Amino acid sequence: MVKSARAKRMEKHHKRNKKTGSLNLVSLMDIFTILVFFLLVNSSDVQTLPNAKDMKLPESIAEKKPEETVTILIGKTDILVQGEPVAKIDEVMATKGNDIPQLREALLSQNDRVLRRAARNDVAGREVTIMGDKDIPYRLLKKVMATCTQSDYGQISLAVLQKSSDKLDDLQASL
Repeated sequence: MVKSARAKRMEKHHKRNKKTGSLNLVSLMDIFTILVFFLLVNSSDVQTLPNAKDMKLPESIAEKKPEETVTILIGKTDILVQGEPVAKIDEVMATKGNDIPQLREALLSQNDRVLRRAARNDVAGREVTIMGDKDIPYRLLKKVMATCTQSDYGQISLAVLQKSSDKLDDLQASL
């Protein structure tokens, strides 16, 4: 069968447009590399508190995340400020009153090192985070908190594990 010039031209045109598209992998790899670096740089919003393996933090349903603050860790034998031992718990429990002099000195020395510049002059803006096992005596916690207040820290936070909202819904339904 003889094809007309128009039919030949249309057949040639259709063959030319039937080619499958191809991906340029170099550009795709560049995009993924930029995406990975972006995610690595912006993942620094998480604050990690010192980890004590045998410490069980209490649970809470608080939504607000902790900020970078001075951290007090109440261990089994010692009280630590920013990871450095300050006082022995046995000695603190044996003393009368709510003041822990070694802790107060350590907190006052942290004013210039850890606190933000705005909070150095503003007592109400100074923050401290207390980490302690959920089974520590209330008397010890009261002494630590009182010493924090005497050391001009206006905001005291307790480190807790965040409960899921499902547990809260179950608790409210049982009440």
